[in-house]
Amino acid sequence: MSMHWHTYSSIDKAAEACCRNILPSLEEAVSGHGLAKIALSGGSTPKPLFRALAESGFDWKQVHVFWVDERMAPPSDPESNFLAAEELFLKPAHVPLRNIHRIHGELRPDVAAENYSQEVEDVFSLAGGELPHFDVVHLGIGADAHIASLFPGEPLIGNREDIASSVYVEKLAKWRVTLLPGVLLNAKHIVVLAGGEDKAEPIRNVMEAPYDPMTYPAQLISHHGRHVTWFVDGAAAALTDI
Repeated sequence: MSMHWHTYSSIDKAAEACCRNILPSLEEAVSGHGLAKIALSGGSTPKPLFRALAESGFDWKQVHVFWVDERMAPPSDPESNFLAAEELFLKPAHVPLRNIHRIHGELRPDVAAENYSQEVEDVFSLAGGELPHFDVVHLGIGADAHIASLFPGEPLIGNREDIASSVYVEKLAKWRVTLLPGVLLNAKHIVVLAGGEDKAEPIRNVMEAPYDPMTYPAQLISHHGRHVTWFVDGAAAALTDI
């Protein structure tokens, strides 16, 4: 495993650096295999990253875009992780529709998860039981140290066999669909973008507390990810000495 850490004066600068880090991994995959595959996270923090990707001038014709997780909302709903990516990245960058593989949050959670798992299997041409190798997985981290929709105490944190699952988030009283740990850890490159004071304590716990991913789910990637690069602003890095 290799881990790299970069701190910037603002989340916009961290996002621009994250974009510059992502593009060579995608270029390498396209050059080597003719296709690249990336999974994106949602929330407000990635918005400057989406803008940077759209403005990069990259040729997206051979890049397939997936999502790490999704709320149970239709794609036009402001709650949808897909919507922000569509408005800020996919449409401005002219990513081909055939390359966009969203989680259908308007469906019943178990159906959406099953359909998404099948789509991943099909695009990656997986044999039964195989897990995909994304070229890049982009993650954030929650104020409770959750990643994807794997919140503290979630039994799925121990699942290394399946691709995706529906998950009920007790603290939010809402269903979501998420990629599972085996898929995240199989990624060739993980990038984590984080900003704000509320991320300082969880990041410190992820980096410095004894290993306990049921309490700090993001420790999964900090301890087991193949190649993980963190891009954080000064506020998020304030309590961590790396």
